[in-house]
Amino acid sequence: MNTVTEAGLKSAMPSRDALEMVERLIRFPTVSRDSNLGLIEYARDYLEKLGAKTRLTYDASGKKANLFATLGEGRHPGLVLSGHTDVVPVDGQAWDSDPFVPTIREGRLFARGSADMKGFIGVALTRAPTYLAAIHAGKLNAPVHYALSYDEEVGCLGVRGLIKDLADIGLSPAGCIVGEPTLMQPIVAHKGTNRFRCAVHGREAHSSYVTHGVNAIEYAARMVVFIRQLADRLAQLEARDYGFTVPYTTMSTGLIRGGIAANVVPKDCEFQFDMRTLPTASAEALYGEIRQFAAVLEKEMKAIDAQSAIELEWVANSEGLNATEHDAIVQLAMKLVRATQVGKVSYGTEAGLFARAGIPSVVIGPGDIAEAHRPNEYVELEQLAHCELFLNALAVDHPLIA
Repeated sequence: MNTVTEAGLKSAMPSRDALEMVERLIRFPTVSRDSNLGLIEYARDYLEKLGAKTRLTYDASGKKANLFATLGEGRHPGLVLSGHTDVVPVDGQAWDSDPFVPTIREGRLFARGSADMKGFIGVALTRAPTYLAAIHAGKLNAPVHYALSYDEEVGCLGVRGLIKDLADIGLSPAGCIVGEPTLMQPIVAHKGTNRFRCAVHGREAHSSYVTHGVNAIEYAARMVVFIRQLADRLAQLEARDYGFTVPYTTMSTGLIRGGIAANVVPKDCEFQFDMRTLPTASAEALYGEIRQFAAVLEKEMKAIDAQSAIELEWVANSEGLNATEHDAIVQLAMKLVRATQVGKVSYGTEAGLFARAGIPSVVIGPGDIAEAHRPNEYVELEQLAHCELFLNALAVDHPLIA
């Protein structure tokens, strides 16, 4: 079976409309390095035909955009259904089928982005007529907003402009549902994600005259060791939050490049490192310690060559989420999926940025994050069906805006 409409499965199934919409979105190859405009413009046109007011915010290149759409009106500010449209690359991965052609096998929809997170976006879009009917019937006294972003996978870049748009127009939604894959379980907290680059510039020399040079790799190595020592300190001393699989802040070096030959003192070395902070931890404070150590090393380097330097760059960050089970948006999600517990996850989402902007947020969506980014990524059709029931229920059981 090669299309979502051909599936005849015994388990719970989403509606034909929802499956077809998910399939359509998957066929847009919105890898982060490429444009997402095809998908964004399709979603805009779909919602505008229903009477939604839409707004696009472009990146500097004009090849990517966020979509914010408002469906209906009411006395209350409404809820946001949020998802990122970009997906990670498939380069070098061994797929059993075309990653951008949705394929169903054994009750699973295989494709890049099926779980992360076009499954949620597709189901949410097809619920728009249901919300509109509920608004017109007076069952909902507030609009439903759609927030679709670009470049989440490379640092939650696009959503920042979208959130700024909301502040500029004075809109403060009552809450936000971010549909990342959580197996339809409400997630109230996640770690902050921070990525850094360190470039060390020394002086080349013949390896038989090491005292004439400044070895960029060796100074970079000392930086890497210091970062690891910070990580070890956190692992030993930081207050634990056992809601997370790894209950403390972590740091790790993931990429390093340097040197041109074994017999040349290297002039340049660059590495990148990652920091995953508990919601209560300060990434700024930890980065400050790293910068201080870099300044000490740089002084030592400059004593040999004044042009030597260590450059640190905070490449990307996404805020941690630290909601509670008692928040209204979380209570709503728990009620609609009949959950008795909430969870915490180590991966980052856009929910932390919405929350920082004063929009209470919860993460809940179809699929398993363990299947995201991998070859043969998939979402269970039953998960899409559960998501559809959940989003349908917003139109009839919505204490935040009813």
